Amino acid sequence: MGSVSTISFFRFKGAGSKFWALRQMQFAKPFLNKVNGLLFYKLLGTGKQGFSTSPDWEVFSLLQHWESLGDAENFFGQHQWLQKYRNRSVENWTLFMRPLRSKGLWNGQNPFEAKTSEANSIPLLAVITRATIKRQYLWKFWNSVPASRESLEQREGLLYTKGIGETPFIHMATFSLWKDMQSMMDFAYSADGHQRAIRRTRELGWYSEELFARFQPFKMLGNWSDCKGMELLRQEFSTEKT
Repeated sequence: MGSVSTISFFRFKGAGSKFWALRQMQFAKPFLNKVNGLLFYKLLGTGKQGFSTSPDWEVFSLLQHWESLGDAENFFGQHQWLQKYRNRSVENWTLFMRPLRSKGLWNGQNPFEAKTSEANSIPLLAVITRATIKRQYLWKFWNSVPASRESLEQREGLLYTKGIGETPFIHMATFSLWKDMQSMMDFAYSADGHQRAIRRTRELGWYSEELFARFQPFKMLGNWSDCKGMELLRQEFSTEKT
């Protein structure tokens, strides 16, 4: 299978657990830096209402890219820091994904090695878009977000979306999960709000770095109440051969 990617979401309740999770964005690095087979990782905060300037202090995310599926499974099966992180959360969910296509850079590198050919027949599609926004364009960028977000959240075939990021307002990303390739393509090329945002991006050049990556999910752990496609995911993964 080659390299695989994972994205995890964790929900925390109570001021103490939320503050502990926030501190882990810094204090977890010594543990994650030593994980076998982990090629790239980011501990990420999230935004409310899918993609928002308002932080969601309940939800944190962990994005990882692995040398092999076995390395990923070992981490999620037995790593002590991960078990402690899970136990602190009230809900957690992990998607295992095959990289399909990745274009652009994240901190000067393209971390998602793609070895699978794209095909319109794949049943599920996950997309990550990430950008570093030039400081002089921060206001213009965030002023354009509501129209683009509204057109995304109302799309047919969208199972889940969440804004994720390393640094509020500047280093921002979006994760979205679609029931199929066609649903994502219909949004990318026909949604008015999204198309306006793309045109503004090209006109102003408001990103200093950007990345667009597609993945095929093939396995999951846990549950996520905010994802309206959980039953579909269970059906797809129950017959998946890994």
